[in-house]
Amino acid sequence: MKRISVLLSMVLTIILLLSVMTSACGPKAKPEQVLKVGVMTPSTGPVPEKGIPGQHGFADAVTYINKELGGAAGHPIELIWRDSAYDMQKVGTIVQDFMDAGCLIFATHSSTEMKAASGKSNEAGFPGIAAFISTINLHPPTHVYGPTPDYGDDWVAFAKYYMENIWKGPGKPKMALHGLANPTGLGARHGAQAKAAELGIELVDIAEHKISTLDETVSLQRMKDAKIDVLFISSTPAPTAIIIKNARDLGMFPGITIGCAAASFGKALVDLGGEAVEGVYGIAHMASWDDNTPGVAKLREYCEKNNPQDLYNDDYLHCWTTMLIMREILVQAVKNAGYNTLAKGGKTAWKAVEEQGIFKLKDYTADGLVGGTVRYAGGGDNRLNNYLRLFQVQSGKIIPVTAWQEAPLIKYETFDWWGK
Repeated sequence: MKRISVLLSMVLTIILLLSVMTSACGPKAKPEQVLKVGVMTPSTGPVPEKGIPGQHGFADAVTYINKELGGAAGHPIELIWRDSAYDMQKVGTIVQDFMDAGCLIFATHSSTEMKAASGKSNEAGFPGIAAFISTINLHPPTHVYGPTPDYGDDWVAFAKYYMENIWKGPGKPKMALHGLANPTGLGARHGAQAKAAELGIELVDIAEHKISTLDETVSLQRMKDAKIDVLFISSTPAPTAIIIKNARDLGMFPGITIGCAAASFGKALVDLGGEAVEGVYGIAHMASWDDNTPGVAKLREYCEKNNPQDLYNDDYLHCWTTMLIMREILVQAVKNAGYNTLAKGGKTAWKAVEEQGIFKLKDYTADGLVGGTVRYAGGGDNRLNNYLRLFQVQSGKIIPVTAWQEAPLIKYETFDWWGK
């Protein structure tokens, strides 16, 4: 009897342990219980040098998430991708496709795509994130979020660095802006309008260019005649390289200082500009490919395996990191609202993703892919991360010249010129 009692005790102990283990693991998601995410990139059209690496970054991140991270809270992420071709007439239809397909959240590659998307998405309460974000996407705050600081923050950070480390005076430096004729250029202009006088900078020229520009000699000659000290460019790499080459041909650079917003800067600019961009400064919102962090190591692993041609491309890095942030949002939404709420789709699910996912973000580091942490700050700040760094092209390499620094919130909607 004693032996039977001991055996029975052992069996009961094993059953209890198995019960505890099963309870700890929780119910596993069924294969069909996916979380759908919509993504658009400009992979054809005028900026495939940005769109294609961005597309790869989003897709490789989803592969990593599902293969190694168990999806989001145990649920696989299903990526629904569309090519916007950088044609804003297509963007509204793509957003509708995402909503009809049951996507819980969507991402655009660019701020311009998000501007075109937000009319339809905001009306529906469908939350969206732009991998590259502008002031006009974030102010006033709606259902649109940025994973990084915006282009206005870029201008302010560069301007402060210039005044503290480069300008020797006397008087005020004369600055010109050259911006893409869309939200990319507009964001830098907003930053300058808000803070130039406070920083002691005189704005003497604000020029715009098209994404298809082949020559900006006329606008740059005007700036040369105005004897500018510094030029800030907020564009994409191809037009930025043309502008800098034109400035060199006119004998302006070296001589003046040139700074670039995040979308202008990176490996693509160095590849396109060659020796002409030596000495140019630029802003980066996310980690460098050379940073020694777990997140960068994993990013490099997947890029080298699946898309080695994109190695050191900042669009790939931005979109990979944006997808990881979207995964964290979905983890929080499942945790706080439950999968069944998300499975209802439509406005109920979108509200849950926003209020129980985005609003619950706190202390997420993306394994060192961002400065600071990803969090929802509230108070009118829809930037989910507000840290950036300054870099300079030195001997053909992109070298950091500052540590990570915080970009304070600028409430543009409080200025009397906003929206005019």
